[in-house]
Amino acid sequence: MKINRITLFLISGFLLIGLSGFAQKTKPNIVIIYTDDQGYGDVSALNPEAKFKTPNMDRLANEGLIFTDGHSSDAVCTPSRYSLLTGRYSWRTTLKENVLHADGPCLIEKNRMTIASLLKENGYNTAMIGKWHLQMEFVGDVKDGDRDWSKPFTDGPIEKGFDYYFGIAASMNYGILTFLENDHVVDPPTLYTKKKLDVTPRTYRMTPPYETEQKKGYVEVAPSFNDELVLETLANKAVNYINDVSKEAKSGKPFFLYFPLTSPHLPHCTHPDFQGRSNCGNYGDFMEETDYRVGQVLDALKANGLEDNTLVIFSSDNGAEINYVYQRDTYQHYSCMNFKGGKRDIYEGGHRVPFLMRWPQVIKAGGKVNDPVCQTDYLATIADIVGAKLPDDGGVDSYSLYPMMKNTEVRQKADRPVIHHSFTGHFAIREGKWKLNMLRGSGGSLEPVMIEPKPGEALYELYDIENDPGETTNLYFQHPEIVNRLKDKISKIILNGRSTEGEPQPFVMGDWEQLTWMTLN
Repeated sequence: MKINRITLFLISGFLLIGLSGFAQKTKPNIVIIYTDDQGYGDVSALNPEAKFKTPNMDRLANEGLIFTDGHSSDAVCTPSRYSLLTGRYSWRTTLKENVLHADGPCLIEKNRMTIASLLKENGYNTAMIGKWHLQMEFVGDVKDGDRDWSKPFTDGPIEKGFDYYFGIAASMNYGILTFLENDHVVDPPTLYTKKKLDVTPRTYRMTPPYETEQKKGYVEVAPSFNDELVLETLANKAVNYINDVSKEAKSGKPFFLYFPLTSPHLPHCTHPDFQGRSNCGNYGDFMEETDYRVGQVLDALKANGLEDNTLVIFSSDNGAEINYVYQRDTYQHYSCMNFKGGKRDIYEGGHRVPFLMRWPQVIKAGGKVNDPVCQTDYLATIADIVGAKLPDDGGVDSYSLYPMMKNTEVRQKADRPVIHHSFTGHFAIREGKWKLNMLRGSGGSLEPVMIEPKPGEALYELYDIENDPGETTNLYFQHPEIVNRLKDKISKIILNGRSTEGEPQPFVMGDWEQLTWMTLN
């Protein structure tokens, strides 16, 4: 049988269309890299004047998409992690302020959808390697001296949708300093340690010698634990995981890796190979090591031929720790750029963070999106990508960013809200260029934390973030109509139990003293 050129051309065209459609429908691998206390200016691609280099983070920025107005949902650790995984603001739970510890009931409620559980239901391998800090329950109590480290711990990552888990329970200052795998302790933390002051202001280490008896302020630690080796250990585990699942990923079973690092959160425990390398003291050294660990994961994706169809999301759980002031004054490094405040604060420095995405098969390199977005958006975005429909109680504060990832010309609705939250549990609402802080002061670590308005003074702080990103000029009296509109809007968002469209959802009311402008019925 002879095939003429026209027939051959048509067959070839149909094949190309079919292959193109197949490529678009192939679900991507997804990697979320989550640093701890990293400011917007701690990525050299975002801050050309940075006093250290982050070439691997820069790869993500230059080869992918930068959300220039991206936010963590909170200005501290635990609530941001809850929101990232669930697409729901954490202040809807029992946690109205502050953070959790290492041991206790998990903040993620039973049967609450997470990114991991969503992707597991959609045929993904799922893994978490790194810092949890949403609490898990260990057998026994350190105060009673009846710990049983041979028993499995419960309410951890593998009960929230992850097939595999390796990491540490919380920040190193909260104890249970040992590695955990799936639901068991790798090396029992039978010794005790406390913060040991480091040479630079407001820094500490968790190094030996360790004590055999618990004393006031001491936390549990394993004999083998070495804070300088934590990042290296986590990165090696992540690389090994990618190597192990790459064959399945290429044959149709993609993977999700959540990789929350322990840096640059205190202690600044830089690996010896990176000490003294930067122009920004130990903090800069620690950031350069952090960047190297990010690079190990990116290199593993490339080495396994997975780079093109892997979505890598990179962000931080909040802004830079208060020692950003020391780095600024000593080395002229601006972790928070020109934004006001840092970790814990309601001001931009508390929650505007690096917010990068790379997915070569879909995202064009070098793009920018300037609309305000939030880490709560990851769940709806990923559901959109894999073609999953969220239940009415899933991702209640999550908006899909997928349209903007495919085309940066696409804009969000002008009235899309983003809610900010401080260490003390105080609120701000962002809509377009306007930001209304529902307090006077920082609500965190910046002095003063709170300002009691005198009669005739502004009750709240209204800023035009587009023209005043440093929050220097309070426009409260100039725009009362905007103040009232945003105040009504945040009230409805709280009372409806969601900020997206859908049926109102239940939430924990509790003793909510921060809601000074409204009452709960």
